[in-house]
Amino acid sequence: MTNFATRLQKVANHSGALTKLGRGVERETLRYKEDGRLAVTSHPEALGSALTNKWVTTDFSESLLEFITPVSTEVSELLAQLSDVHHFTQSKLGEEKLWPLSMPCYVADEEDIKLAQYGTSNSGKMKTLYREGLKRRYGSLMQIISGVHFNFSFPEEFWDALHGEEGEEARANTKSDAYFGLIRNYYRFGWLIPYFFGASPALCSSFLQGKESALPFKELGHTLYLPQATSLRLSDLGYTNSAQSELRIGFNSLDEYLEGLNKAIHTPSDDFAKIGIKVEGEYRQLNSNVLQIENELYSPIRPKRVTQSGEKPSCALKRGGVEYIEVRSLDVNPFSPIGISEQQVRFLDLFLVWSALSESDPMDNCELECWRENWNRVILEGRKPGLELTIGCKGEKLSLQEWAHRVFIELNEIAQAMDAPLAGTPYQNVCSELAEWIDNPELTNSGKLLEKTLELGGLGKVGVELGAQYQQTFEQAQYQIYSSDLMEQEVARSRQEQADIEASDELSFDAFLNNYFDFLNLENQ
Repeated sequence: MTNFATRLQKVANHSGALTKLGRGVERETLRYKEDGRLAVTSHPEALGSALTNKWVTTDFSESLLEFITPVSTEVSELLAQLSDVHHFTQSKLGEEKLWPLSMPCYVADEEDIKLAQYGTSNSGKMKTLYREGLKRRYGSLMQIISGVHFNFSFPEEFWDALHGEEGEEARANTKSDAYFGLIRNYYRFGWLIPYFFGASPALCSSFLQGKESALPFKELGHTLYLPQATSLRLSDLGYTNSAQSELRIGFNSLDEYLEGLNKAIHTPSDDFAKIGIKVEGEYRQLNSNVLQIENELYSPIRPKRVTQSGEKPSCALKRGGVEYIEVRSLDVNPFSPIGISEQQVRFLDLFLVWSALSESDPMDNCELECWRENWNRVILEGRKPGLELTIGCKGEKLSLQEWAHRVFIELNEIAQAMDAPLAGTPYQNVCSELAEWIDNPELTNSGKLLEKTLELGGLGKVGVELGAQYQQTFEQAQYQIYSSDLMEQEVARSRQEQADIEASDELSFDAFLNNYFDFLNLENQ
């Protein structure tokens, strides 16, 4: 019996190991006007404080909403919570709607993208200043691309099944090692996610703002597209930082990862230094290093731990090890009103369990670059028949289809184990559905979206049609988990919390920033 089969048997036979998976979703979406143009209004007051509302906040821009669910162990509950947040939000938007695509709606001028505002507290002003830095470093358009982040954790029963009882420190180390093994396998095989669920093969020409692109786009009115692309959101048009590519952050252990992240936060950037930090009394960025703060590191997956008040993410990881992982390579699903479907959640369950149970050898920079190249091929031409991917640094090739079918043999075994305690066979059904997509790329989200784009004569028309459809869906929806009263209570609570934070500030903003970044100054002495 293989190590994978042995591990699967252990968790399948242990009550709760596969039935108590923790899941949470963060969904981004732009507010837009009737004609498909970006809404330039401020974040609606009726949604409460973007700084402190636990369900509804903003990301980069005032126009870019972010919806957050708590951790749930039931797929149906997770999706119902997300649906309730959409329902409440749409009821406060008047004529504005929620853009149903990852790539932005029509933006006439990049200056129309207003930075998210979080009030007058030092922490609120720091959040806005961080975004000012992103704007000056990369431009605003890249920052209003929308995605869905999927937070995932294994229950204690999972670790008990594999490792027996352990002390607190040993268990923390076990989890961290296993999550980094998962992350390495995610880099190796995670291209399956943009293949199946990538939904940005096209973009509005306004996204380029008149600049040339090296990609061989085809044109359809105001739409630019690549016929076999899956996720332009994940390409160099989206989140990219050439300085970051030189950082060589490794994933072989928590210590290696934290060392690489720490180096990135301390590494000066000549390009970003040219921007300046504080010019004529006005801040332009938090600092001129390759990363202003840890959140600026762009990656398709992140190891995470819930932070304590005022704690930096890396300090939380160092304190207690990896608690969960954040999958960041999901495009907004245009065929779901809430941007993600049950099918996707169940596939991610299967794939992440498989990534944790499968062998995961250490990964050097050569291998990591190889896998990044495979991702890039799938992103730009994933629906190309017979597309070949490279296996590690040895140069061996295998077609995407053949490789995917090999993975699905073991995914099916996990699906059977996960379906055993359930009514019906939802996980096996997902495997059957997606196995068809492997051999017929036009069934994938990107294939279906491009077909609809060509049919309607442009991506903007698709977004407007689906957005109007989903507006009606939300307006007619009934609360399933929350209630209008509960949502309104959170609005009021969030406003009060922001006011309390602002009233408690004692330091000037300059002093607050100096304190926050003291660790940079101390470690450089």
